[in-house]
Amino acid sequence: MKILLTGASSYVGARLFLDLSKKLEVVGTYHGNKLSEKLIHLNITDSEEIKKVIDEQKPEIIIHAASNANARWCEANPKLAIALNQEPTRNIVESANSFNAKVIFISSYAATMPNNIYGKTKYQSEKYVEQTKKGFIIIRPSLLLGFSANTINDRPFNRILKNLDLKTEAIYDTSWKFQPSYLGHVSEIIAQVIERHILNETISVAVPEIKTRYDIAKDILGAFDIEVKSIDKKDTTNVIVDDLKALRILKLPQYSYEKIISKIIDEIKHRELFSTI
Repeated sequence: MKILLTGASSYVGARLFLDLSKKLEVVGTYHGNKLSEKLIHLNITDSEEIKKVIDEQKPEIIIHAASNANARWCEANPKLAIALNQEPTRNIVESANSFNAKVIFISSYAATMPNNIYGKTKYQSEKYVEQTKKGFIIIRPSLLLGFSANTINDRPFNRILKNLDLKTEAIYDTSWKFQPSYLGHVSEIIAQVIERHILNETISVAVPEIKTRYDIAKDILGAFDIEVKSIDKKDTTNVIVDDLKALRILKLPQYSYEKIISKIIDEIKHRELFSTI
């Protein structure tokens, strides 16, 4: 079984590529940042290039992880956000239907309450993915944490690494509350849905506990004796709570907040295992 993974040089994609390649044949794509010689080039905004790569690789499954997850950037650049986060999904689904491939889409909790550009692109992308003829899986994480071979992208976990490695001041918001997600958990879920041939499901992947950015930074950096200061940014973003019913019904792995923090601390201590893909 061959799998094509878009965005394999991204924060999320690099971890998925590393984890899934241990047991599966995975071809990863990159655009601007070639993390590994194993990756092939793909301009995700070029519909003809998407068709060409899928035709050449002939994957049975396409995992679509390429996107820009920065909500502020999406708000400032709505046309570019649609061109990068939404239209490629439609093109991937059309090509998947032409070449009889399944699609696994990395979406977001934001798709459940699409009140900003980022959420709207994820919501519309989910609608496209549901049209995949051979079957689909939609994975909905919340704020993602965990070690990745990509430590450069400006993602929440990478900022925590900078606090640790570069001794930058650790100041984190207490106002926005959410259910954290763990990158390793996402990999496990994808591996299991592939192995068990689970299809046509939307699966939220997170922990049940509600936390803040401050809670997470304090609990991770505290293990390394780094002081974390709090700030109230008065973020009024709606708290999106999911009961994680799909994980229970499908008998998929579940994690507690305490468990993912323990795993993440261990990943930091053994980061050499995640340094290359």
